[in-house]
Amino acid sequence: MASVVLKLGDDISTDVIYPGRYMATVLPTETPQFAFADHAEFNAKLKAKQIPAGSIIVGGKNFGCGSSREQAVSTLKGHDLIIVAESFARIFLQNSINLGLRTVAATGIEAAEGDELEIGGEEVINATTGKRFRIEPLPKARQAIVDAGGLIAYTRKRLLERMRAG
Repeated sequence: MASVVLKLGDDISTDVIYPGRYMATVLPTETPQFAFADHAEFNAKLKAKQIPAGSIIVGGKNFGCGSSREQAVSTLKGHDLIIVAESFARIFLQNSINLGLRTVAATGIEAAEGDELEIGGEEVINATTGKRFRIEPLPKARQAIVDAGGLIAYTRKRLLERMRAG
């Protein structure tokens, strides 16, 4: 079970997650410092490591819309956050899969900051309110990439398996 540390609405743009003025910073080791840079209080908590790994950000529909910047995902991955939203923008979702960011599409998700969520295979349970929300699962092949830690880790794993087998 993990706590909701930030509640956002619909159409959260990659500019909100990772402002464009930081686009010159591309290294995954450096991008996390700019997560939600314009949300100063939350950014300060992230930088001070006051947000535990595995904490949850809840969004509405179309989370990660806007530009295709991969940094919007790497900045969240760098803090080991989980994103639970009603739906994700297509490119943001693919970038999340490629980088191994855990995203969960939960139909009708309702949660407030401080709520405790339990993410199961088929549903998200808000332990604070008792409400349950159906998860829209990723296809198995895409989930395998996330589970491996991203596309590079997945490819490395598959190559090693082939080398051992043959």
